[in-house]
Amino acid sequence: MITDSHCHLDYPQLYNQLDKIVRRAEYNQVKYLLTICTTLKSFEKIKLIIKKYKNIYGTFGIHPHETEKNMHVDSKFILNVKKRYNKIIGIGETGLDFYYNHSDKKKQKKSFIEHISAASQLNIPIIVHSRNAEIDTYDILKSENKNLNLKVLMHCFTGSKDFAKKLIDQNFYISVSGIITFKKSAELANTISTIPIENLLIETDSPYLAPLPNRGKDNEPSYIIHIVKKLSQIKNLTNESISMKTTNNFMKLFNLAWHENKIIIF
Repeated sequence: MITDSHCHLDYPQLYNQLDKIVRRAEYNQVKYLLTICTTLKSFEKIKLIIKKYKNIYGTFGIHPHETEKNMHVDSKFILNVKKRYNKIIGIGETGLDFYYNHSDKKKQKKSFIEHISAASQLNIPIIVHSRNAEIDTYDILKSENKNLNLKVLMHCFTGSKDFAKKLIDQNFYISVSGIITFKKSAELANTISTIPIENLLIETDSPYLAPLPNRGKDNEPSYIIHIVKKLSQIKNLTNESISMKTTNNFMKLFNLAWHENKIIIF
């Protein structure tokens, strides 16, 4: 049983054939999926997806690229959205992206902190995007974590070994994507080898970052089996062990539990 902790099922490449996408995922033992919000528009589709499919959950948040146009989405706004949807189990995708700088850095930071505040009040995880912003991302998370005891998932981790250690020291979780299968990712694989399995989740980030041997194609949740295989090699564990341990980590982080073959949301 596998859990894809980060995918974008609202994107047209997936949404327009979602029944087939979900069936292929189930065929490859992908039991649960978390579809991630990036804009207010994307959330409109996410609401429909989580209502239709019992095994798909969602998040709400504004991607750092989009903060310039969505500064009105503050913690109060997020709290009002969450209280209407039980299957929204995380806040994000939020964070900092200083690579493209589609939004002003100060506005990205302000939005990030508003998302953190909402996640803390709700006691649910925050899904963090960080690109070319390790220092600022960590400084904000460490500062906010002092008083809030945050639940944090660092999505699609490609950072340094030092950054990984700092995150683990804060008891945060780290998610790895198909990037670990790429031929030029030996350094990343080495970093991942140092992260305790108890802190790891897996994701596709589909429709992006298709793992080998599907690189260049639109990614989808069923391809996560290749990430499981690679991670099992890195951690010297069986595929079954990786699948179960990362799923258990997902359940723990997102306040979920089994009961009579059903998931209970606390």
